[in-house]
Amino acid sequence: MAFSQGISGLAVAAANLDVIGNNIANSGTVGFKSAAATFQDVYAGSRVGLGASVASVTQNFTQGVTQSSSRPLDVAILNGDGFYRLASPSGEVMYSRNGQFTRDNAGYLVNAAGLQLTGYGVSATGTINGGTPAPIQIPNASMAPKATTSIDAGFNLDSRLAVPTKTPFNATDSDTFNYSNALGPIYDSLGNPHELGAYFVKTGAGAWSVYGTIDGAPISTATPPVPMANYTFDGNGNMLTPAGGTFNVGPLAFGNGSLPLTAAVDLTGTTQFGNVNEIRKLAQDGYTSGTLTAFSINPDGTITGTYSNEQSNLLGQVVLSSFANPNGLEPMGENVWGETQASGAALTGVPGKGSKQGSLASGALEASNVDLTSELVNLIVAQRTYQANAQTVKTQDQIMQTLINIR
Repeated sequence: MAFSQGISGLAVAAANLDVIGNNIANSGTVGFKSAAATFQDVYAGSRVGLGASVASVTQNFTQGVTQSSSRPLDVAILNGDGFYRLASPSGEVMYSRNGQFTRDNAGYLVNAAGLQLTGYGVSATGTINGGTPAPIQIPNASMAPKATTSIDAGFNLDSRLAVPTKTPFNATDSDTFNYSNALGPIYDSLGNPHELGAYFVKTGAGAWSVYGTIDGAPISTATPPVPMANYTFDGNGNMLTPAGGTFNVGPLAFGNGSLPLTAAVDLTGTTQFGNVNEIRKLAQDGYTSGTLTAFSINPDGTITGTYSNEQSNLLGQVVLSSFANPNGLEPMGENVWGETQASGAALTGVPGKGSKQGSLASGALEASNVDLTSELVNLIVAQRTYQANAQTVKTQDQIMQTLINIR
C-alpha cells in the first residue's frame, strides 16, 4: 500500500499551519504583510496522484490600516506602493514597510535593527542634491547666523501732520520728527542683534525724510544730520519717489569683530493718507545662530528642521523604492525584504511622484494587513485538513495490517 498521499497531505497541511501561524503571530507587527501557501498535486506517470506539495508562499502587499502616532519619526506610506530603502553598516540594501525610525547618537535615522534609512542629502545651497541615495543624517551642528541684507517694511505717514518747527533732526528730541519706529532687530555676521530705528520728518506737502539710528546712536554723524532717504507722495497718498521705494543703510561697523553690515530697506507700499501713523509690515532676513529643536518628515519625503532661532532648514529627503513584482522579494526577517531577480530591479524615487510611489505621513504607522478573523477560520480548515490526512495514513496502516494477518 502507498502512504505517500497521506504523508504529503500532512506535510502541506503542516506548512499551511506554519504560514497561518506566522500571520497570526505578526498581526500586531507594524508594516507586516500576510502570506498564503499555495499547493499543487503530484503525479508520476500514473492516473492516480501521489499527493500534494507546496507550490509557493505568496505575499499580500495590500495597504494596511494607517494608525496615528505621537512620534514624528513614525512614518506611514499612503496611497501607493513603495518600500523604505534601508542600508546596513556594510552597505547591503534592504527594503521595508515598517516606518518606526529613531535617531541614533550619530544623527542617522535607523530602524529597530539599526538599518539606516536612505535618501537624498542637501547641497551647500540648501537644495536637495539627488544622485545616489545614501543614509540620511540629521546634523547635530548649530545653524550658523546670517547677517541682515534686506528689510521689508511699510508705513502710513499721517498727511494731517505739520512740518516740525524745530530743526535739525535729533533722535532724542521728539519735537524734531513726526513719527518713529524700529526696523529691527537686525543681525550682524556674528548673529548679534542691533536695533535699527527709523525717524520720519515731514518736510513739506507730500514730502518726508527718513533718518536712522543704530543701537540708539545716529547713523549720520554729519552736522546737520543727513537723512537716509527722501520720499514724495502724490495727491492720492501713493509713493512717487524714490523709484522702487528702496534705500541702502550702511556700511555699519559695530566694533565687535563682525563684518560691516549693509542692508537694503524696501518701503514699497508706504502711503501718506489722512490717518494715524502706523507700521503695516516688517520683516528682515537675518538671524542669530540656533540649535536644532525639532524636525518633521513631509508628504514628499523632505525633512524640515526647526531651530531655536525660529528658523527652519531643509535636512534631506526620504526616498521610496518600488518593484515590478513585489512577490519576488525575499523575506529576510526583522521586517525587511531583499531584492531578487524575480522581483526586478528597484525603482527608486521621491514619494508622491510617479505612478507607483505613495506619499508619506509623519506621526502615523501602517499596521499589519493580517485579517485576524479570516486567519482563524483558515486555521480551523487547516487543522481539519491535517486531521483528515492523518486519517488516510491510519487507514492505510490498518489495511497493511490486514494483509500481514492473512494466513
